[in-house]
Amino acid sequence: MTNDDKLKQYLQLQGHNALQLRAVLFDMDGVLFNSMPYHAEAWSQVMTNAGFNFSKEDVYMNEGRTGADTINTASIAQFGHPATQELIDALCKEKCDIFATYPPTPRMESAYELLQKVKEYGLTPMIVTGSGTPTLLDRIQENFPGIFNPAHIITSFNVKRGKPFPDPYLLALSKGNLNPNEAIVIENAPLGVTAGVAAGLFTIAVNTGPLKEEILSEAGASIVYPSMQALHDTWDELYKTLTATHA
Repeated sequence: MTNDDKLKQYLQLQGHNALQLRAVLFDMDGVLFNSMPYHAEAWSQVMTNAGFNFSKEDVYMNEGRTGADTINTASIAQFGHPATQELIDALCKEKCDIFATYPPTPRMESAYELLQKVKEYGLTPMIVTGSGTPTLLDRIQENFPGIFNPAHIITSFNVKRGKPFPDPYLLALSKGNLNPNEAIVIENAPLGVTAGVAAGLFTIAVNTGPLKEEILSEAGASIVYPSMQALHDTWDELYKTLTATHA
């Protein structure tokens, strides 16, 4: 199936005549920053020390959840009940403390260049992340100068329900004064893909982690790229496809 076919499938399913593209909604970890290896190490260490069976692969499968939701989900699965607020607060702090000891997280390859292209096309880039990691959030403007309006950055602090619920993306649409067919999502995690699709958005996945490509497709991604570099390299062609139905 071509990208044009996938777009037509989305439009038919959502009842739109066309994409009227105005914005691109980016996840942060694993899309803009190559931070997931650090998150995987920190979360698996903290959760294991607290008595959870929680591997690095589990971190990738739960990527996109808020910290509290990650802990609660693991607690319910393993112990049959949610975690206490005291445990949630302690583990989230411990995880952030460990993350802060790592070297500065690099930008994902080609992320900045892709963002520049997005702006050149007159589109508004926004961030929709389940993260509340201060060391990364504080570095957005430093690493992506002139790209993001702070009002267009949605984090775990802004929603009660994180991904896979659509709430973060619905809030982004509201803040951007956007309809679902006026934005697309760039995600790297299955739960993030699920959230984007649930919000009625055309959702693209970049497989920057260790998960199999079919996991992202099964989560609902219309298109899966093997890397941010691949998405950047084909952006001009993709943009033409996404906007061709305007003619």
